[in-house]
Amino acid sequence: MSQTGIIIGSGLGGLECGYILAGHGIKVTVLEQCAQIGGCLQSYRRHGHVFDTGFHYVGGLEKGQSLYPLFKYFSLLDLPWRKLDTSCFDKVMIGDKSFSLHNGYDEFEASLSEIFPSERENLHKYVSLLKSVGDNIYSAFSSDNSSMNELFQKSAYAFLDETISDPLLRKVLSGSSLKMELNASTLPLSELAQINSSFIQSAWRLDGSGSLIAEHLAQGIKKMGGDVRVSSRVTALREKDGKIAEVEVNGNEILTADWVISDAHPKVTLDLLESKLIKRIYRQRISSLKNSFGMFTVNVCLKKNVVPYQDSSLFVYLDSADMWRPNGTDVEGALVSYYVPEGEDKTYADSLDILCPMDYSLVEKWADLPSQRRTEEYEKVKTQKAKECIDLVKRWIPELEDGIESIHTSTPLTYSSYLSMPSGSAYGISKDCNNPLTTILSPRTPVQNLLLTGQNLNLHGVLGVSMTSVITCSAILGMDTLRQEILQNE
Repeated sequence: MSQTGIIIGSGLGGLECGYILAGHGIKVTVLEQCAQIGGCLQSYRRHGHVFDTGFHYVGGLEKGQSLYPLFKYFSLLDLPWRKLDTSCFDKVMIGDKSFSLHNGYDEFEASLSEIFPSERENLHKYVSLLKSVGDNIYSAFSSDNSSMNELFQKSAYAFLDETISDPLLRKVLSGSSLKMELNASTLPLSELAQINSSFIQSAWRLDGSGSLIAEHLAQGIKKMGGDVRVSSRVTALREKDGKIAEVEVNGNEILTADWVISDAHPKVTLDLLESKLIKRIYRQRISSLKNSFGMFTVNVCLKKNVVPYQDSSLFVYLDSADMWRPNGTDVEGALVSYYVPEGEDKTYADSLDILCPMDYSLVEKWADLPSQRRTEEYEKVKTQKAKECIDLVKRWIPELEDGIESIHTSTPLTYSSYLSMPSGSAYGISKDCNNPLTTILSPRTPVQNLLLTGQNLNLHGVLGVSMTSVITCSAILGMDTLRQEILQNE
């Protein structure tokens, strides 16, 4: 008789775990509390435009690069990927200066060395480290992972400060890092290196929404005999004899399985579970972990044929911005992410997103109110924040002044309400190079058949979550088996 598995949550990590297990003959049921699958891959429509909840672009999709083996394994390479401009996949604007980042380690190094000739040798040291990390990314699937563990215990900020002499170049190299939480005190060098390395290899956005990824994985699970259910909120986990014996759904349905994997935040998972195996010190440890900052997002619907489309992601900062110590209250920097225009003509953009860090404290007082009952003051906060974001970026996109048809906004409170992310965290639990054993979580829990997955465990983002899904499933299937299956795609 084949084994059975229940996956709590249909974010990227949950769906990938379901896909892996289903591919090995385990009867999988994925339970999603919302009406739509995908978690941060969800999309929604406003005024005829489709917007993403959290997905924007990925790196390393070409053969021999970081993400390729995993997306090949998950059959995700067949989606309509569009490669960004190789001579400017990211554009960093600081004050009145603009810098284009090139794909390819050598090209990246050479282009910046032309602008900062005195930093040529230092840039080589920086890029060499990133290339070494990118080339050895799958050492995480090996028992000998000492080099990556060593990098986790080093400060990313200290490395940049020691390696790069020019303060402006340090800002340029940090400027495209709104895809992680820059924190001068805590960010591990491994996190900075892994994420930036994959995007330097190559950068891609979907000609369509991130929900295509979720739908493709769900279809694969179903084809392999699994099930993906929406509007199915897990309301309790009951342990007996050291294992999860019952999974309660919507307060009235009981399911059983040999294995339970939770893609929810670890604290949310533990809140569902009553068990003497979960000691108070373990609960306190999980509850006390700091979550990364949230994001404020402006979804912009554009007028036809006004704002030129760019095959680049833009990172715009005030000259005075401290990228490594954002206060979360003022708009000092923002990411501009374009959506690929519909139709064959890609000259003009139809829509784009503007995102900036936002501290949860700015919206926390409305946390206990349903979205339709939040006050006029809350709407004023969003309106003011949106204005500040647009004012920041329109000097670099002047057409935006007259090109906006409508805007729609979301705050960390939105993410907290709809996606069950504590404090609306954008990148899950903050990793701390000073406390590696505390902030890197094992997929295993004190309950024998309950495992964790998702961005809170190791590395966040598409690459990090995909790697973590393999590590989680290796607790069931064995790492040797999965490593061989995935790395044969290199």
